[in-house]
Amino acid sequence: MATLLDVREHIPLARFTTFGVGGPARYFAEIKSEQQLIEALEFAQKRGLPTFVLGGGSNLIVSDTGFAGVVLQIGMRGICSRDVVLSAQKRLFSVAAGEEWDAFVSRTVADNCAGVECLSGIPGLVGGTPVQNVGAYGQEVAETIQTVRVYDHASRDFVDLSNPDCGFSYRTSIFNSTQRDRYIVTSVTFALSLSGDASIRYADVKRVFPDGSHPSLAEVRAAVLKIRAAKGMVIDPADPDSRSAGSFFKNPILTNSEFAVRRSRLDAVGKPYSTYPAGDGHVKLSAAWLIESAGFHRGYGDGRVGISSKHTLALINRGGATAADVLSFARRVQDGVRAHFDIDLHPEPVMLGFD
Repeated sequence: MATLLDVREHIPLARFTTFGVGGPARYFAEIKSEQQLIEALEFAQKRGLPTFVLGGGSNLIVSDTGFAGVVLQIGMRGICSRDVVLSAQKRLFSVAAGEEWDAFVSRTVADNCAGVECLSGIPGLVGGTPVQNVGAYGQEVAETIQTVRVYDHASRDFVDLSNPDCGFSYRTSIFNSTQRDRYIVTSVTFALSLSGDASIRYADVKRVFPDGSHPSLAEVRAAVLKIRAAKGMVIDPADPDSRSAGSFFKNPILTNSEFAVRRSRLDAVGKPYSTYPAGDGHVKLSAAWLIESAGFHRGYGDGRVGISSKHTLALINRGGATAADVLSFARRVQDGVRAHFDIDLHPEPVMLGFD
């Protein structure tokens, strides 16, 4: 196993992100083992510098001034699997944090294991999925994660966190909320259903398959990839609409009373909208519907940043954009939605190097 740490200086970070903006890292190291991770953290500690863990860069906006610390690019690889009986027959996949997420999903489908097939086509690495509790088309990783192996800054050791330990909720975990910056994910273990049924819970997927049909995992994966591609949500160098960070805004969650107060403004638009139960007296609204209804249509924009022509939630780099351009455009959208509906939209990407 490689242990020699290679630390480089002043490495531009834009090319490591799907949005393609951002300045340099003061120091940059690719981490291929847990030992290298410890060495990199010691390197940063001796110099009194902050660290940032870089995955696939698909959910990241880097400031134009870059990051005055040590960027740790996770390059750990490897997938191990074994069959167990939990509540039913399961296959456990222990996946290193640096594995590409969609390649892992493809592997599970080929192995006829259900549980993440609707998460096909999502860019990024496995290690980032528990942080955001990545989800799409009726599934989220919290449903199948058994344990997350992490480096704990507090104990200065590697520990395994159970699913409940991770505090999963909508696009949230302890890793990006209550315990932000405490842990670094090194691997994730998923418990998937052997020969399980494919999930067709989400409306977009249901429209592909008639009632009563029983599509295979491969058929659902293919359908999801096609749906995502049509929305510009599959990374494709030939598609300018995919030069983005995916969904830029989270779907807002309101209390039932907050929703009741704002309902007249929503109804006044005159076009149908959907609400989704969000548990414990809360309701979730569609950020895409709010954005469009506030006047920001697909393809909207008059500069280097705009809205995808395929999906309202995706802000795109039209060419030559800076991080400042991205944030300025995002604020314009947020201000418009707030003015129309008195609802705040919150960005989904991680913001690095900003004050």
